Amino acid sequence: MRHRKSGAKLGRTSSHRNAMFRNMVTSLLKYDRIQTTDVKAKELRGWADHVITLAKRGDLHARRQVLSIVREKAIVHKLFDEASERYGNISGGYTRIVKLGHRPGDSAPVSLIELVEAGKRKIRQVVPKQKEAAVSETKETELKKAEPVEIEKPEIKGTEAVKIEKKAEAETPVPVEPEEIKDNQDLQEKKAIDTDDTK
Repeated sequence: MRHRKSGAKLGRTSSHRNAMFRNMVTSLLKYDRIQTTDVKAKELRGWADHVITLAKRGDLHARRQVLSIVREKAIVHKLFDEASERYGNISGGYTRIVKLGHRPGDSAPVSLIELVEAGKRKIRQVVPKQKEAAVSETKETELKKAEPVEIEKPEIKGTEAVKIEKKAEAETPVPVEPEEIKDNQDLQEKKAIDTDDTK
């Protein structure tokens, strides 16, 4: 049984899979973005988040742990130097995956995975909830304070004004007197009788 075993096998042995993701993390940190298949990008996201979280910690043990994953020392040094200022105020979600379509050769879904900078990332601000009574009181006072606002209609010149006037005239209902309604009913009855006679 494979209870609680997460992650895609990708048709590789565990050693091959680990080596591939170590190389991919190294390339991602080196070039800030790489293009790969959707499934690999989703798996790589966890590896990249783990490495960047260790780099934000910044101690010697974290550096040694990252060196066991990332292949090049220069990239590790660069990562540890930039991690606190680049990712200091965000926790997790250091990558973005953009779907690109399908690869021409085998029609595999391809994605672009890139590192997100803290300044360019949208950070959601959480607003504390107030008590409902306080909110309803403020709404009532705002409604009382609000004054009616007059809206000015833009001036329309030329043929557009004529069209709008004709349309407004067509839409306004014409009041009909009761005598006219009776006359119309009588005419309709006469027409019905005439059509019956012609048959």
